Amino acid sequence: MRFTHAMLGAATLAAVSVGATTALAAPASATPNTTPQKVCGSGYKTVNSAAIGSLGTVYLTYNAANGNNCVVTIRNNPGNAVDMSAWIYVPDTNEGDDDYGRYTSYAGPSYVIGKGHCVDWGGGIANTTVQVTGSNCASLKEHRTTSTR
Repeated sequence: MRFTHAMLGAATLAAVSVGATTALAAPASATPNTTPQKVCGSGYKTVNSAAIGSLGTVYLTYNAANGNNCVVTIRNNPGNAVDMSAWIYVPDTNEGDDDYGRYTSYAGPSYVIGKGHCVDWGGGIANTTVQVTGSNCASLKEHRTTSTR
């Protein structure tokens, strides 16, 4: 009987501790918990973006100091890990970078030297992807494709 009371006391203490922790924890975020600049680094400015359905946004950033582009995909509502991607490609130089995996908040950064070149870029969250081709080429018109699997 003494063992049962000790176990019940420990279980009650554990339940109260978990309850207190839950009560003091911050509510789930309803907004992204990062920015493209935080992910890509200082000096990067957003030059283009594309919504990934209602799930989030993929951002194309550029750093004028070093001529690099960076792509990052950020979820609107961070949560459990899901398939995410961020990629960039420069057709003129055949250079590219990508990041594919299961993430809770963002995918990337993916970097490439894009100064003076058109870039293709995109990203995905869960079963929705966005691809932008011929982007940031001065007077040329880019092409956007969104697909859901």
